[in-house]
Amino acid sequence: MMVPAVRKQRIVVASLLALIIATIVISMGLGAASLSFDRLIPTLFGQGTFKEEFVLFSLRLPRIFVTLLSGMALALSGTILQSITRNDLADPGIIGINSGAGIAISVFFLYFPIEPGSFVYMLPLVAFLGALLTAGLIYAFSYNKNEGLNPIRLVLVGVGFSLALSGAMIVIIQSAEPVKVDFIAKWLAGNIWGTDWPFIWAIIPWLVVLIPYTLYRASALNLLALNEGSAIGSGVAVGRERGIMLVVAVALAAAAVSITGGIAFIGLMAPHIAKAVVGARHQLHIPVAILMGGWLLLFADTIGRNILDPSGLPAGIMVSFIGAPYFLYLLLKK
Repeated sequence: MMVPAVRKQRIVVASLLALIIATIVISMGLGAASLSFDRLIPTLFGQGTFKEEFVLFSLRLPRIFVTLLSGMALALSGTILQSITRNDLADPGIIGINSGAGIAISVFFLYFPIEPGSFVYMLPLVAFLGALLTAGLIYAFSYNKNEGLNPIRLVLVGVGFSLALSGAMIVIIQSAEPVKVDFIAKWLAGNIWGTDWPFIWAIIPWLVVLIPYTLYRASALNLLALNEGSAIGSGVAVGRERGIMLVVAVALAAAAVSITGGIAFIGLMAPHIAKAVVGARHQLHIPVAILMGGWLLLFADTIGRNILDPSGLPAGIMVSFIGAPYFLYLLLKK
């Protein structure tokens, strides 16, 4: 029975890779600056004009890779959160983790001296610290020593924290310079702003370390997704494992939103789609969820930046058009 499941996973992974490649090609050719599709391959191999190479290598490709990698990180973060909380509605954007990262970035951006050379690489770390503090508080308020972690309370507390931190963000913005306010407003809307190559090098180390680690811990996640008694009976140190994987989920979400802005719902939708296609075992659905998350955000950004002139719609808003109804559907279903 396992062989068909593995074979199905490979077919789905191959299909998603083909879909991602097709979307990348389409995204490279679409945009305000003209770059015809028949000029893509010559330009990729250094045979384009100065304008064509500038558009492709300085504008399009960095944005494409940043979006793809961030979607992957958000999807994996949501997968982990849904498993360790046993809550199908858990998502770093919905339960307040992204807001914690956002307020840390805002304070850092507004009130600390910024060194141009290290700014890009400091952002994920700053976001991680803010998100980790927020996640710790949400976890503490959702935990009951008699019944353990309450999945329903987790969502309610997380939504409450998200609203409170958004209010705090508005208070902070009111005292800031107009130029810096514009940056924070774009971040809140989920506008992909980290569109240079250094932002790619800033997020890649987090993914290179945390994706293999999560796959390595897939068996533990399978047990954590069971009820508390079953997990403990299987010999899992529930508190320790849950704490470690919570830190991993927070790190992934923080690394992503530090360069893409406050984007929700990717971490909600991608794991659900993956489980529906290949099953609930983490060894099978984690790779599918990662690729699905990358494609969803890339697709949303490609549509969003071409749908309206001149600047398009932020990717976060495009994702919300799909994700908000999906969230309500799950809420009613559960």
